[in-house]
Amino acid sequence: MDQDYTDRRGFDPSFLGHDLPLPTVDPAGVAVGPAAPDGVLRYHHFTVVLHARRRLAIYSAANLDGRHRFSQVSAGDRWIIDPRLPAAAQTGNDLYSGNDLDRGHLTRRADMLWGDTTAEAAAAVADTYHFTNCAPQHRDFNQNNTTWQGLEDYILDKVADHRLRANVYTGPVLRPDDPVYRGVPLPRGFWKIVAVATTEALHATAYLLEQTDLLGNLERAAEEPPLGPYRTYQTQVRHVEALTGVAFGTLRDHDPTEPPSRDAEDAQPVELHTLDDVRL
Repeated sequence: MDQDYTDRRGFDPSFLGHDLPLPTVDPAGVAVGPAAPDGVLRYHHFTVVLHARRRLAIYSAANLDGRHRFSQVSAGDRWIIDPRLPAAAQTGNDLYSGNDLDRGHLTRRADMLWGDTTAEAAAAVADTYHFTNCAPQHRDFNQNNTTWQGLEDYILDKVADHRLRANVYTGPVLRPDDPVYRGVPLPRGFWKIVAVATTEALHATAYLLEQTDLLGNLERAAEEPPLGPYRTYQTQVRHVEALTGVAFGTLRDHDPTEPPSRDAEDAQPVELHTLDDVRL
């Protein structure tokens, strides 16, 4: 891991050939530090904004390039605290030890396997192992190929197969009544927005994933494994904005599933039963 962060450019707003600035959030809720006074943490190919009170990311925004993708690179996979913020402002390894919680990547390792050189791709992959870029996800949710992981693989395959560029925005749904575990409220849901530019148009589609019924008593998980549904939905960008307070600006205007009334209250998430139901 390169400890010199001055060369990290972060998310590129013009990556898709459109002006798509970083999503905006209430600055009062953003974690800041001497080396990150604006709270914007730039890495190779992606950017993270951390929630000051929850100590988890509000969102991670990444650029993916299917034209310059490598099948694999050699890169470190040791999770570290980002030195640009105080350690107390981040959720570290204590949350994840001895239970069924995974360090769920927001911007994924696999998504960062691209660059002009293998060294560039390896640096981006290594950057995904900052604790700022993960959130607690139950292992049955994070590793299930029909839910979170399955949706992510499906999106990546589409981008890579068609040699497209994409912006992928990911984050937890931070609700005030999330269950608390080891002093950390655990998100019950996660969202993802994928923006892809083709020669014809820019499309942005949104997804919601719930792990509510998997967050049982994690201390007793070995004896009483939490069972229950984890559901995946396709919804509207505007609906994600209403749930999270994250504003995506003009990106919402390129959502092909946008309801005619353009009212967030009219957004109707559609449950995805198979990946064939996904609309990109």
